[in-house]
Amino acid sequence: MPNYLIDTHCHLHDQEWFTPEQAEQFLQEAHAANVRQIVVIGTDPQDSANAQKFAQAHPNVFWTYGIHPEYAASPEISDALLGEELRKLREKIRSYGEDERVNPATAGVDDALRARASVVSCPSAPVAIGEIGLDYHYDGYDRTAQIHLFEQMLQLAQDLSLPVSLHIREAFDDAWPILDNFPYLTGVVHSFTGGKKDLKKALARELYIGVNGLATYTTPPLPPLEKMLLETDAPFLTPVPFRGTINKPGYVREIATYLSEKLGVAEVNIAEQTTNNAKQLFQFGDASLC
Repeated sequence: MPNYLIDTHCHLHDQEWFTPEQAEQFLQEAHAANVRQIVVIGTDPQDSANAQKFAQAHPNVFWTYGIHPEYAASPEISDALLGEELRKLREKIRSYGEDERVNPATAGVDDALRARASVVSCPSAPVAIGEIGLDYHYDGYDRTAQIHLFEQMLQLAQDLSLPVSLHIREAFDDAWPILDNFPYLTGVVHSFTGGKKDLKKALARELYIGVNGLATYTTPPLPPLEKMLLETDAPFLTPVPFRGTINKPGYVREIATYLSEKLGVAEVNIAEQTTNNAKQLFQFGDASLC
């Protein structure tokens, strides 16, 4: 098993937060901290395109296509505009591995995994659909628009045999029945903030759980190691002892160290298991360690 770390959720491509020079520096620092692969996360159509461009320019960087629930009611996400955007995306992704595509609703698990691997082996293809979900934290959210967008994104993931990266905040009661309408999907609950009840429900649905810097200064329930992914959500949620500074992918190492101490598990075992989990979910290969 690999003994390096993976940051499964960050926004290093987003120039609102990172200059190109910072992004290059933080990638080098991540490599020095044994964080060998990262996934940059799309939050709207343009941001997803930027994530793709960033990933294509950097080895061992992968990207996702997603529309964050905060954009559900924006004019750019109207049914007409979004429908055309998703039609083009479906055609493009299917073209990467058309001969290998299968419908996970009618195929076996092995066939679905083979189909997904054939697509993500192309560096132009996303490794997941996300981040998508529901967020009822702030005043003024449009619950109906968020649910509608969420369903569209889940259908996209199912059509393309891709896993999902879920952003669910103060909305688990609405999210679970929606997810149950897409039983063939796999994915991760990014930055899990629910309680023990919702953790149990996530694990019952075979979802992975994203653990980040929140664990170092709050007390979220932790999943078993075999269902855990490490992430930073950089530039947000900087872990102890770097609170108050910008977060970056290299800080996955701090999270692994914290978990090693808290769980009484050797850090090398944390690295091996969480990296294996990420590779299983996203279906990408080993990082070059040269």
